[in-house]
Amino acid sequence: MGVAGPFPYAERPPGPVLDRDEADRALARLGAEHEAIETSLLALQDHAGRRLLEGADLTGVTRERWAATEQSITLLWGYFEAYAGALARARAVRARRRHPNRDDLVALTELLRGQSVTVAHAAGRPAPSITGPARLSERFTLEELVARMNDLYARSLDMVVASDSVWSALPARIDLLAAELHRTRSLAHSAGVRPGEHPAGDELEAITEELATLRVQVISDPLAFWLSGPGSSAPGGGRPDTTRYDRAARALEDVRREIEAVLAVRQDAEQRLVRLRDVLSRADRTLTEARSARGEVLAKIAATEVPAVSGPATALQERLALASDHRRHARWHRLSPLLETLEREAEEELLRARESLTAVTAPLAVRAELRGRLDAYRAKVARHGLAEDPLLIERYDVARRMLWSAPCDLRVAAQAVLRYQETAAELLDQRRVSGPEDGR
Repeated sequence: MGVAGPFPYAERPPGPVLDRDEADRALARLGAEHEAIETSLLALQDHAGRRLLEGADLTGVTRERWAATEQSITLLWGYFEAYAGALARARAVRARRRHPNRDDLVALTELLRGQSVTVAHAAGRPAPSITGPARLSERFTLEELVARMNDLYARSLDMVVASDSVWSALPARIDLLAAELHRTRSLAHSAGVRPGEHPAGDELEAITEELATLRVQVISDPLAFWLSGPGSSAPGGGRPDTTRYDRAARALEDVRREIEAVLAVRQDAEQRLVRLRDVLSRADRTLTEARSARGEVLAKIAATEVPAVSGPATALQERLALASDHRRHARWHRLSPLLETLEREAEEELLRARESLTAVTAPLAVRAELRGRLDAYRAKVARHGLAEDPLLIERYDVARRMLWSAPCDLRVAAQAVLRYQETAAELLDQRRVSGPEDGR
């Protein structure tokens, strides 16, 4: 506890001697500072964070800093008592006379500006230094003592406010997340998602352990979860570190979405299974059509490579039966990923079946295109009065016989159609050239 030492009435006060008005103003200012400091110390004494720190079982960096902060608070009250004692003595000197004489003003100057406050190291800093033994007391001017108290108060308040901020922010959020975790675990249980059987169940166990550990650590060592603000000198300048909490919250959200997807499977599993059966059925029908078309192509088209057609998707049908079994036994967590895979692979199977049908029937499409082209040119020459031309009739008959015979050699038939086109084009050009001359 600090005590004010005996005032030595110096013959040479520090600096110019204060006049009455200067002394009164200094006393008023110091009195206002005294009230402000007392209010701040009482507020710190009643701060909820300080009371929590006193009753908490602290660990880590918070325990170390709180031990130092408790010493600082004790030191603050010792400084304050010494400051109050010196101020009271200065007020007593000023109260002697309405108009103080020079001795009074010299005494006031010494009290208000000189090193008039002695603080014993019971309330000071008694630790010895490496340069020699510790001093038994320290002397301060009132302004120096105010600066020392301001520094100690700022550091003490910073520690208290930081701890209180973490305790105000994180435990409540952790509890809310734990409640959400409990609801998600109930959903997971109803969907059959359990640890050891589904990755989401294992993730829920890990999140549960992380939240329990995080809450214990936040309560016992809040300063380990405090990020000081860059360049901020105000007490409590910074924010709680929510990195681990945010990571757990994101993980829980991912698990919740996955479980909701599993539960959604329960709602529309039958419809999705029906759609899957329809897609696979269409793929099988398309493959059957492709196999039939392949036989037709081999019979009607000569000298053509016709690709083979694969058999039905037996493996997909077996997995579809497994999906139906999962649905009957309410194994939703297994049905969900299986349905997603089956839907993708069934669409791919249908696409392959259609591509196979297109590839197999390509020669028939080529023959149909050649037939259409031959008939189109015959109609064209007929419009120009060349239908009875012997050469065109002969070449038309050759091309038609090749295209409508089986097996059809597409290469030879295409050449015959081309010859008919060329002959028709030549005759049409001759008709256009001779037409004007006949008119003259």
